[in-house]
Amino acid sequence: MGNVGKKRLETVLAITTYAIGSGTASVAPTPGGEIPKQFILTASDILMYTTIWRIYFEEELSTKGLIEILAELGLVTFGATGTAYIVSKASTAILKEITNWAGPLGWGFTAAIAGSLSGLFGAIWAIYCDHLYSQKEQPV
Repeated sequence: MGNVGKKRLETVLAITTYAIGSGTASVAPTPGGEIPKQFILTASDILMYTTIWRIYFEEELSTKGLIEILAELGLVTFGATGTAYIVSKASTAILKEITNWAGPLGWGFTAAIAGSLSGLFGAIWAIYCDHLYSQKEQPV
């Protein structure tokens, strides 16, 4: 398996692990406490993004300047992605508050949504990192 193939496999395993963790963390009912839980899940997602970056580039994401990252992503893309992310987290929190009354069936539904959203955003970030890595590794 090539270097890119190994990185992709490690990334898929990392995304899967974080998505399962997010789904599992969201299953426990916490009436009135869903918004704070979303902050914790967001921190977990940030760890997932930095892990994916480390897999591809073997450096900590924090070592790159924020300006450089924004330039790579494009400010419009960053704004749209950030807005979509915040809306999805807020929607998940509101949905979780509602499904707390539905019992285990509702909890499972919310866990599936939370895990899927984390996995989706992780996959988008992984595609971006893979693209950057492929450009970096292409012979000039």
